[in-house]
Amino acid sequence: MTNPFMMPPTGFGPGSQPLDNQDEALEYMPLPQDMRTYSPRIPEVEALGEADLSPALDLLHDVARAAARIGTEGGSARFDLAPLDEANRALVAETLGSGEVAAKVRAIPAIAVQESVFAGIWILKSAKAHVIEVAGIPTCVTEAPFAPHRAATGGAEPLAPGVVNAPPLLVELTDKSAAFDAAAPLHVINLTLLPHTEEDLAWLDRTLGEGAVTILSRGYGNCRVTATALTHVWRVQFFNSQDALILDTFEVTTVPEVACAAPEDLTDSADRLFKVLEVIR
Repeated sequence: MTNPFMMPPTGFGPGSQPLDNQDEALEYMPLPQDMRTYSPRIPEVEALGEADLSPALDLLHDVARAAARIGTEGGSARFDLAPLDEANRALVAETLGSGEVAAKVRAIPAIAVQESVFAGIWILKSAKAHVIEVAGIPTCVTEAPFAPHRAATGGAEPLAPGVVNAPPLLVELTDKSAAFDAAAPLHVINLTLLPHTEEDLAWLDRTLGEGAVTILSRGYGNCRVTATALTHVWRVQFFNSQDALILDTFEVTTVPEVACAAPEDLTDSADRLFKVLEVIR
């Protein structure tokens, strides 16, 4: 009777043959890394000496209460750090730390925005002010983000060789900008899925210009959000952990959601900040 199961002949299959030089040089793609995760931040109060730290602790309690309220009701709240002395400012900075989102606002004066480790709690610094703002996104980001830092040339930009698909995209963005309705569904142009040339991208960059706000969100890879000089139009670019561009889009919106803290984030930040303050009181 013939056995239906046939054993492979000896000397065949993986591992049966000697490795050649090409096999020995085989390299695998590196795994993703550098993912940022939250870990409790407990300030070392003893390191600040015998200073009276009650002003900083009182202010942080007010910040936590504001985050809880705004997470439910919306809005924003600001807290001035100018009245605090050096030791109290150091405690505030140590407690809040630096989170994933940072922004540059090219106003007069320019404003540096840094989210704390508590989402929705932001530190704003300029030549005139040093404040904490509790909000989904700081108001300075939404006041005049499309004020031209580099002017847009618009339809007056001449068509250079290699520009193929960019002009229809400019028409679409211009129309959506003019008819923008905050209550309407988000309009996105995904450049990654559309045929285009390098000359197309360069032409769009000149025609749309650059606005006053640039936002960088760091997490699993980076996301760069840049306001154009065309109202309500943002360039949103996602990079992987190897810093390769994986998604390139235009969004017609007030502020892209990737840069904003959600109401749930603010509520969670309030809870976590209260717990930290219980430990250091």
